[in-house]
Amino acid sequence: MAEITSLAYAGFGVSDLDKWQWFATDILGMQVSQRDAGGLSLRMDEYKQRFFLEENSCDDLLVAGWQLDCEDELEEFVAELREKGVEVSLLPAETLKRRMVEKAYSCSDPNGFNHEFFFGHSIALLQDPFRSTVLKGRFVTGELGIGHLLPFAKNGPETVRFYRDVLKLKVSDYIREEIMPGVTVDATFFHTKTGRHHSIATAQAPAPKILNHFMVQSEDIDDVGQAYDRCIAAGIPIVMELGHHPNDRTFSFYAQTPSGFNFEFGWGGVVIDDAHWEVRSYSQLSDWGHKRNPVV
Repeated sequence: MAEITSLAYAGFGVSDLDKWQWFATDILGMQVSQRDAGGLSLRMDEYKQRFFLEENSCDDLLVAGWQLDCEDELEEFVAELREKGVEVSLLPAETLKRRMVEKAYSCSDPNGFNHEFFFGHSIALLQDPFRSTVLKGRFVTGELGIGHLLPFAKNGPETVRFYRDVLKLKVSDYIREEIMPGVTVDATFFHTKTGRHHSIATAQAPAPKILNHFMVQSEDIDDVGQAYDRCIAAGIPIVMELGHHPNDRTFSFYAQTPSGFNFEFGWGGVVIDDAHWEVRSYSQLSDWGHKRNPVV
């Protein structure tokens, strides 16, 4: 049975490429892979591209890129999607070149962005290792992928069914918390076969943007604190201060990107072993910290 391995890349439409290049390298610690008139490619490891940015006034999520192990698994997965009535398109050669993959297909999400399924990522030359100008350690990537995305759902039950029954992602757990009188966050978290606690999560909410936040994870806890300090020094709005999640056990903070959606910078997330994992429902997003700050 073909399964998604990881969330291997993500694409954003951004209105200010220059500001994003500064933010991605000097604040987050990524490395520019290439930049041209069409956009910007960013590295986090030996992959030539983990995030791509296209000049676009939407300032929002465009693409979630899901990796499968080989061409046979990709074709089997796409055939299953079509059997479920999903319209899937083969990406043309020019798009494959920009994605830096061998073969990929695309389908639409119920919430307004695309999912791409691929195999055959491009690897940088051995003499060109990943270099960050600010990180003490490295990002946690590899078979676990880039981190995670939390796009908002226009229709929560429909979105959960799509991720669970169509994409065959596995439910990790749920969080249902009343964050203010009469307002409850109802979030569902999903993982792939390699087990990062969640590669995508969803919660229904009225919002101007699709994407609430993306998350990157560091190997060294010091990098969380240093990234927090860089945000403070640069005047980047802190959305949620340092804190800890009870479900994925990540220590992190949240701040605002140049596009207005948020990012989470974390350390210490759980890797799920399905044979010994119990799906639970939590009543709080954070067991300590993560104080919310108003962002203008």
